[in-house]
Amino acid sequence: MANIFSKAYWTQKDVNLIMGKLLRYGVVSSCVITLIGGVFYLIQHHGDSMDKYKATDVPNSMFGVDDFYRELTTIIPRVLTLDGAAIIQFGVCVLIATPIMRVAFSVIVFLVEKDYLYVTITLIVLCGILLNMFLGLH
Repeated sequence: MANIFSKAYWTQKDVNLIMGKLLRYGVVSSCVITLIGGVFYLIQHHGDSMDKYKATDVPNSMFGVDDFYRELTTIIPRVLTLDGAAIIQFGVCVLIATPIMRVAFSVIVFLVEKDYLYVTITLIVLCGILLNMFLGLH
């Protein structure tokens, strides 16, 4: 077996298979988490009035989402309490993280291949994504 940090280990076919699996597992995980959250949400809000879900009746939140569902630091504690809406939001976060993980994996692959031009370009893309995520206005 080849060394994991050797160029022979990271043949193009292997890299494409790993990237495909990374994207597939991320999307499937997101779907499963969101589906579980949806089931919990329906159980927890069984019998609620439909008036609760009108966008015009939500004055203090953006697009009907409460403020504590907008940041991972407030979503995780609510997931641990099995809050259905928080589990759904966590599933969305996993979906958003999937292509970001692909870009981060690309940096590693380009480093192993010693293709420093693509390492630089991919790091610029990754930094742009992360800066927009963490410093973006909402």
